[in-house]
Amino acid sequence: MRSDRMKKGIEKAPHRSLFKAMGYTDDEIARPLIGVVNSANEIVPGHIDLDIIARAVKDGIRMAGATPVEFPTIGVCDGIAMNHEGMKYSLASRELIADSVEVMAMAHPFDALVMIPNCDKIVPGMLMAAMRINIPTIFISGGPMLSGRLGGKKIDLISVFEGVGALKSGRIDEARLRQLEDNACPGCGSCSGMFTANSMNCLTEALGMALPGNGTIPAVFAARRRLAKLAGMKIVELLERDIKPRDIATPAAFRNAIAVDMALGCSTNTVLHVPAIAHEAGVPLDLDVFNQISRQAPHLCSLSPAGSHHIEDLNSAGGIMGVMQELSKKQGLIDQSCMTATGSPLADSLRQACVLDSDVIRSLDKAYHREGGIAILRGNLAPDGCVVKQSAVAPEMLVSTCRARVFDSEEAAVADIMAGAIKAGDVVVIRYEGPKGGPGMREMLTPTSAIVGMGLGKSVALITDGRFSGGTQGAAIGHVSPEAAEGGMIGLVKDGDSIEIDIPGRSIRLAVEEGELARRRKSWVKPEPKIKTGYAYRYSLMVTSASTGAVFK
Repeated sequence: MRSDRMKKGIEKAPHRSLFKAMGYTDDEIARPLIGVVNSANEIVPGHIDLDIIARAVKDGIRMAGATPVEFPTIGVCDGIAMNHEGMKYSLASRELIADSVEVMAMAHPFDALVMIPNCDKIVPGMLMAAMRINIPTIFISGGPMLSGRLGGKKIDLISVFEGVGALKSGRIDEARLRQLEDNACPGCGSCSGMFTANSMNCLTEALGMALPGNGTIPAVFAARRRLAKLAGMKIVELLERDIKPRDIATPAAFRNAIAVDMALGCSTNTVLHVPAIAHEAGVPLDLDVFNQISRQAPHLCSLSPAGSHHIEDLNSAGGIMGVMQELSKKQGLIDQSCMTATGSPLADSLRQACVLDSDVIRSLDKAYHREGGIAILRGNLAPDGCVVKQSAVAPEMLVSTCRARVFDSEEAAVADIMAGAIKAGDVVVIRYEGPKGGPGMREMLTPTSAIVGMGLGKSVALITDGRFSGGTQGAAIGHVSPEAAEGGMIGLVKDGDSIEIDIPGRSIRLAVEEGELARRRKSWVKPEPKIKTGYAYRYSLMVTSASTGAVFK
């Protein structure tokens, strides 16, 4: 066993003495030692209940004859970090999480790991660590939040963000905003729409690194605790059979996950995280793969923010396995031979799956859109690519030519949006918010929600070298690469310039003559870093482009 390095033999008597100082018995020390990586804290709604999940996991490990050893990681709540300097640290936390899990698992050679994440950067950070360490590992998330209810209508966190814009434009009053605030988030769990946290938990299941149900069983359901116990038992089986993350996360498995991404209309943040995870797994994966699969995999589920359904509805309708079963009916979309954390090929799980509600999980011939939820655009404004959730774009905005309104920070853009200075036909350009320039590539949920809340979602686009929350809807185009801070074309845009957007054609173009662009480039000056100390500064020096997943050099 790998853990023998720290517990077996005469020379390890001091090590065993330290285990005994914590109350471990000789029998517990002799068993396989399973690291339980728990991201519980009291600042993230999706993590507030993870100690309950951890107890269930540890019960399962003990029932299977091994010894659980729990340790923590950090976690940022993107919603609480939104629209202030804190958001500069959210994406950056992904690398810290991956590194910290690696440090703990290498310093203390566990035989296997159970990862307990739930929210935005924690899931991909732990997946990156799992691929890097490559010992038997299984994931069990804390589960999604239930949707809120107000006046018989389902609401969620995005309802509150958009409510701020609605208040500013006079469409609702403060009493209504307070009702939204009080009812949108009814309890623990990752926010209830197909936002980044739930996107990544669903894709973890589709990738094969978690058991069926991981992405969709609500946090408050007893089935979530039962699944956690099963995960604790299953990791011992994966250890006995020596099934490792890289045996599961193969190129075919990544393509399966991207197909599910397209069918669900997941967060555009998956285009950052999936390549980063593949990078750690040694699997080549560039942005063009997303476009290839998007052309093949139809959009089957219309989930918040683009639609009225929530994760609880997807769970009742058949969950991720139901979606994958439907996708498998189209030849070449789903590779059923892929090994999964169940210890069996995907085909075994799909044989037990079924679609129980065809309104929530549509059939291939009745898909919401013929193409998948995400598209990668290229052109002179983004030669290395940019990303849009095309399933959340109004039809009239799929092809448009807009007037640029340029801002060098999110705060400046929000101020003008809230003041009513943005008009129909404008495209809000927010730059110097990329991985290096931000630093940390802030999410732009506040400006996009304000645009939608003020009734401009079908007439105003937003383009940024930053990124978007999974809760964003509208013609929101992010991850523009190269970013402004690296001398990218987005740094040369001026107020009044025309920008041509063609989402079906996968193109984005700044309609300015080459001679004028050359003159602007000569006068461009590389900006000073916005943060010059601490982790965020070190991050800005090490991080690569969004087009590569914003991994470290």
